[in-house]
Amino acid sequence: MPDSRGSNFFTLDPFSSALLKAYLPAPLYAHLLPVFDELGAAVGSRLDELADTADKNPPQLSVRDRQGQDARVITKHPAYVELEKIAYEKLGLAAMSHRPGVLGWDQPFPPVAKYALSHLFVQAEFGLCCPVSMTDSLARTLKRFGDPALVEQVLPQVTATDFADLQQGAMFMTEQAAGSDVSATQVVAEPHEDGHWRLTGDKWFCSNPDAGFAMVLARSEQTEGLKGVSLFLLPKQRPDGTPNQYRILRLKDKLGTRSMASGEIRLEGAFAWLIGSRGKGFQQMADMINNSRLSNGMRAAGLMRRAVSEAVYFCSNRKAFGRRLIEMPLMQRQLAKMMMRAEQGRTVMFQTAVALEKADGGDEFSRNLVRILTPLIKFRACRDARVVTGDAMEVRGGCGYIEEWSEPRLMRDAHLGSIWEGTSNIVALDVLRAIRKSDGLAALQTHVQRLLDTGVACTQPLQALQRQCIDSAFALAQKVADDDSAVMARQVASALYHVISLAGMRWEAAHAGLESRAVLADQVLLHRLAPRDPLAPMQQEQDLQALMAYAL
Repeated sequence: MPDSRGSNFFTLDPFSSALLKAYLPAPLYAHLLPVFDELGAAVGSRLDELADTADKNPPQLSVRDRQGQDARVITKHPAYVELEKIAYEKLGLAAMSHRPGVLGWDQPFPPVAKYALSHLFVQAEFGLCCPVSMTDSLARTLKRFGDPALVEQVLPQVTATDFADLQQGAMFMTEQAAGSDVSATQVVAEPHEDGHWRLTGDKWFCSNPDAGFAMVLARSEQTEGLKGVSLFLLPKQRPDGTPNQYRILRLKDKLGTRSMASGEIRLEGAFAWLIGSRGKGFQQMADMINNSRLSNGMRAAGLMRRAVSEAVYFCSNRKAFGRRLIEMPLMQRQLAKMMMRAEQGRTVMFQTAVALEKADGGDEFSRNLVRILTPLIKFRACRDARVVTGDAMEVRGGCGYIEEWSEPRLMRDAHLGSIWEGTSNIVALDVLRAIRKSDGLAALQTHVQRLLDTGVACTQPLQALQRQCIDSAFALAQKVADDDSAVMARQVASALYHVISLAGMRWEAAHAGLESRAVLADQVLLHRLAPRDPLAPMQQEQDLQALMAYAL
């Protein structure tokens, strides 16, 4: 049975180095290349071993100490703690956007670098990337909306790269009556005579529940709906050093992300700071949610890349009926479809990261672009990951169904992305909101054209089809948004995702020097955008052979 353990998953990936060189400034690329190489080797060895152990040994909750006193102690397996130290301390994944000095670089890293490193790290360990993302996102939201004195106090704690000093972040939103419908929030926030707030009520699904700080939505006003909800920062310990007044009631028994704790929390007059303006909590929390949604899309792309790397490795080294599996046409077709989906996710991740950096710099066009790209990658990449990881399991065959191999863990973890921070329906509807309430669609249309103008053009026989499909996708999106036809939201989200991924791949073909990206763009056009007759013979043998050559 071919076993990739010991492989370098950075060098095993035929696109990684060239794409990094295309998206990163040359000095930063040169600085980070050894980091990626070392991380890629760890993904195929020590990190993978730790992740497998942590997955099989989930965290445990002790609700009382041995003297019978209430406690909220979560015991994590040493393998998970070692993963935490690597992610937070050695790599600085949660801090690198907020402070200089991480990995020896003299300024904060741009989003492209952070997401590229995380995309590689997640190929070994998915569960931990949720707390890492929430810690990063909490720091971002705190800087944007928090009182300067509070920011000065808390930010160094959540961006510490010394693990002993770090306070991790979390986000507590979900309640039994308020899942996706945040307007139904029932946790109550009451002002206290000390000028701060007290929170009371239950939060139903809280990942990383023993984090040092959590952003929490609570109802501070008598007004019903979103206008009565405010955003608060909940510390694990009150300013006087005593434990805050909330309890972790139990941990969730989850399908995936088993290495990372998720629990239920009861707030019992817990101390909290108000963040931003009263009654504007959801608008402020949306910044953290959107950052987490982008992270979800990145993680889905990483899972797909690991699944494809495993499948290609297996097929290259496994023989049946006298031939390597990679030489068999039907297997080539399956691998090509997996690769197309995985690379779409990575391309949209990079494109969104580039736009995010410009948006944070004050560029209004990029802000509108990020507004629509974020739900697009969250919707489509997360759904594709469920397919690609399942296919990778099938490629390995019976052993792919056995927990000794990576595929079952990849598939279980892949199902998270299309649920957390908004289910597929919720996020698809958010695409329509981005069209109606911002200039997101116009920004996307302009951006797509710029990518096509500066990328490798598709071959002449496909040019008319590409233009027709792109025009049809934008026309459909505008009409559905104008008509507020919610039933078509998923079709719109898929179509726009395919368009931006196609255009991004054509740009990458030119700027990364990867002819394979143009071949992948052709596959997106033919198999994800263009109308097809399911009974017509296929004419793609040469393209499949070319993709397999690139994959190897």
